[in-house]
Amino acid sequence: MSAMTRSDRPVVVCLEGVTKIFEDAPAVDDLNLEIYDGEFFSLLGPSGCGKTTTLRMVGGFEEPTSGRILLGGRDVTYLAPYHRDVNTVFQSYALFPHLNVFDNVAFGLRRKKLTKVEVARRVGSMLEIVDLPHYEKRKASQLSGGQQQRVALARALVNEPTLLLLDEPMSALDAKLRRQMQIELKRIQSQVGITFLYVTHDQEEAMTMSDRLAVMRSGKIEGIGSPRDVYDSPSTEFVATFLGASNLLGGSVTGSSGVLSSVTLVDGSTLSVPKERVPALEGTTSVKVGVRPEKISIGVAGTSVSAGHNALRGRVRVSTFTGVGNQYLVDSVSGTELTVYAQNIGQELAPRSGDDVVLTWPIEHTFAVVPMVRSSDEESTNDEE
Repeated sequence: MSAMTRSDRPVVVCLEGVTKIFEDAPAVDDLNLEIYDGEFFSLLGPSGCGKTTTLRMVGGFEEPTSGRILLGGRDVTYLAPYHRDVNTVFQSYALFPHLNVFDNVAFGLRRKKLTKVEVARRVGSMLEIVDLPHYEKRKASQLSGGQQQRVALARALVNEPTLLLLDEPMSALDAKLRRQMQIELKRIQSQVGITFLYVTHDQEEAMTMSDRLAVMRSGKIEGIGSPRDVYDSPSTEFVATFLGASNLLGGSVTGSSGVLSSVTLVDGSTLSVPKERVPALEGTTSVKVGVRPEKISIGVAGTSVSAGHNALRGRVRVSTFTGVGNQYLVDSVSGTELTVYAQNIGQELAPRSGDDVVLTWPIEHTFAVVPMVRSSDEESTNDEE
């Protein structure tokens, strides 16, 4: 693997063929991954996908069954956590309840035997960064959940690790505070410049904060890239359905012309898909064509279709007003239910339940994926993450 990115940023974390087997079942399966200096990288996926096991192996809390883990080019595969330049923020925050905020944050610095002056300087500076100045003398029990999280973050960052691991640290916060902390956490990461490896099952968290993210399923990475790239051009059906909402229609690739491929649906309708968004097919022409609900425009039957657009006919089954817009469930001619999100701009009368409509969207917003084969392991909940 290369040691630098295209932008010449060093590789901080490198996983080479990492596998972890629990009771003859792989929790992580031949994982290869590079994370770069200063990056906010998220591992995203459902319970049991292997994301937490991956984080624990990077942190030294689990040993891989096979493969190598390198931090800053150094092989740390079998080193203990305290021999790695890594700190971790856990779900529970793990603050010392008998210590005040200052002593919690200063704990690691004192173990390094820094001078009192240097400890005071660094703790004070870090409490400013996490927006908790003048909280030094408060006990952990006197803090809100969000404040406790900030103290846990300050305690981890004050040691200036090469890498910070975060294992679903917002899971105990309410929805409003979680949204606030997403913005704050990204601000703090950008300010300190330390590489973050963040584990979450929450798509909004990963999309909001990450420079790049990886979507995991059954111990493997199914999609990786910037949030926009993974959302707009999902690599598999699982990624398309897990990361946001997608409309997926079954069909077959029946031809190509120039930069476009043609996909024929079961009702005979034909949709165009950019060739770069059609997966490599081996021994089959079957695909699922996808489009995100917010990319679709909805109009009354008979509406003309602009050049460069795909179109499907259907009938509105449910029309729901959500304040910022309208959400529609539309039964297409092919029998597939489509979801449409339309912004409330007050310029036209919204279709109602029972209305015949035409759905249109730009061809460039269309993608295709290979139909997903669900593994037997996904039929039941796996306790190992």
